[in-house]
Amino acid sequence: MASTFTAMSSISSMIAPNGRMTDKKLASSSNKLSSLASISSSSFGRRQSVALRRARTPKIYAAKDLHFNKDGYAMKKLQNGVNKLADLVGVTLGPKGRNVVLESKYGAPKIVNDGVTVAKEVELEDPVENIGAKLVRQAAAKTNDLAGDGTTTSVVLAQGLIAEGVKVVAAGANPVLITRGIEKTSKALVSELKQMSKEVEDSELADVAAVSAGNNYEVGNMIAEAMSKVGRKGVVTLEEGKSAENMLYVVEGMQFDRGYISPYFVTDSEKMAVEYENCKLLLVDKKITNARDLINVLEDAIRGAYPILIIAEDIEQEALATLVVNKLRGALKIAALKAPGFGERKSQYLDDIAILTGGTVIRDEVGLALDKVGKEVLGNASKVVLTKDTTTIVGDGSTQDAVSKRVAQIRTLIENAEQDYEREKLNERIAKLSGGVAVIQLRVEDALNATKAAVEEGIVVGGGCTLLRLSSKVDAIKETLDNDEEKVGADIVKRALCYPLKLIAKNAGVNGSVVSEKVLSSDNHKYGYNAATGNYEDLMAAGIIDPTKVVRCCLEHASSVAKTFLMSDCVVVEIKEPEPAMPAGNPMDNSGYGY
Repeated sequence: MASTFTAMSSISSMIAPNGRMTDKKLASSSNKLSSLASISSSSFGRRQSVALRRARTPKIYAAKDLHFNKDGYAMKKLQNGVNKLADLVGVTLGPKGRNVVLESKYGAPKIVNDGVTVAKEVELEDPVENIGAKLVRQAAAKTNDLAGDGTTTSVVLAQGLIAEGVKVVAAGANPVLITRGIEKTSKALVSELKQMSKEVEDSELADVAAVSAGNNYEVGNMIAEAMSKVGRKGVVTLEEGKSAENMLYVVEGMQFDRGYISPYFVTDSEKMAVEYENCKLLLVDKKITNARDLINVLEDAIRGAYPILIIAEDIEQEALATLVVNKLRGALKIAALKAPGFGERKSQYLDDIAILTGGTVIRDEVGLALDKVGKEVLGNASKVVLTKDTTTIVGDGSTQDAVSKRVAQIRTLIENAEQDYEREKLNERIAKLSGGVAVIQLRVEDALNATKAAVEEGIVVGGGCTLLRLSSKVDAIKETLDNDEEKVGADIVKRALCYPLKLIAKNAGVNGSVVSEKVLSSDNHKYGYNAATGNYEDLMAAGIIDPTKVVRCCLEHASSVAKTFLMSDCVVVEIKEPEPAMPAGNPMDNSGYGY
């Protein structure tokens, strides 16, 4: 250090005589150096920012990956996806089926025993296998939409049809003719199924619901009780239970989620509710801004001494104050609430209330002005109950024909509706119009759907035995088919129909082939294997029952998916985008940022 310092001091003493000039040279050279440094650093920065921009600009991959069925490659891949999904869903089948634990990104994992819920969660890494899984999931989803139950059976049956079909196609059979044979056989079996079906009796409704709820007879009895209270054509709805116990209550009349506008209308201060009997209803499809518009209607109510309920889009403060003052003075028995729903649905709800009560909705489109109308537009209700949050209107029964026509009209709209949300809202309107709605507070939706399906199309023997019995009808159907390859398609259906019973037996720890042989050895179509007890008995008497609609939907949708699968010869999937690599940062930059 000392030697370096002396050398530096000697250099400075040499420069000293001509110091000023040397200083200028040094300054200019340092300026040149600094400008060069700034140029180099700015150009480096520009290069780096350009590199970053390039890295950040996403490449658009429009290309697709084609998987041809060379040596059965594509079909094997698709079948792998089908088997993965079916094996996962299959563990839930039957009275001794197990649960599946599903990871949840947010919150605790879900433990489910419902086929369609499990199927929806499956997303496979291989894109071709994933398409196979999606095809079979489609069968489960369609069955669930139509029948509300039987999703696991659909998947297992589809797996069976595909597994048996792939063997035959790989051996060189024509898939077009084979799928035609599958289609014809399925259609013939559906008509055989209808002959095997019987109408469900009230005592059997509990069994149908219990089997669907995993042999839970508490749930079965509750659903049967609800059906008996509101009738077979009545409406039973589910609510999520707020306690550990299942609860059933029956709502009489039309109920919707709108309460009174002002608490000053309350007639029972203990319950904080408005209750009127033999009440008139004024229905207005617009905002009431002026109390003077209501004078005619209110004077009639005072003269007739009847209570009146106003249902409008809204009531302005001035008009509302007038109603409240007259109510408090005892001059009027009155209450008011905002119409349920929004937009077009609000108008439909008002029309429904008008049909239930025999009233007329006042709206500008039909040329009715509020200040001109009298008591002729008012509807009649035998009872109205308003709380802070809900309103219940019980009709007087005089408009039953009009209500039935309205319900039939809404059912037609349900058939044509495309979206689930729209169908749900239309069903809600039918529930409100029907007059008796049983509400069950529990979490077993399949049980309710199965019971509704049983009421629609009847019941057959459960436990997979009906599908097995149908397999014995295939030989007669084969005689009606045109050629040998179509008959091979019929044999595929025959073998696949054994799959659900074999899996139920396997989940119960028994050999499925032995069980199916023993069941077919008896000519009694009610005789079968009860997996819950391990006994061979009359399943109809034991309460092991399936709705005919569920079995039909399983057969139709599984065969439809199998047809699509066997006819496929090439799979087109998107090429996965590679994840963009981050550019290396400036090695001279110590700021911790990449730019």
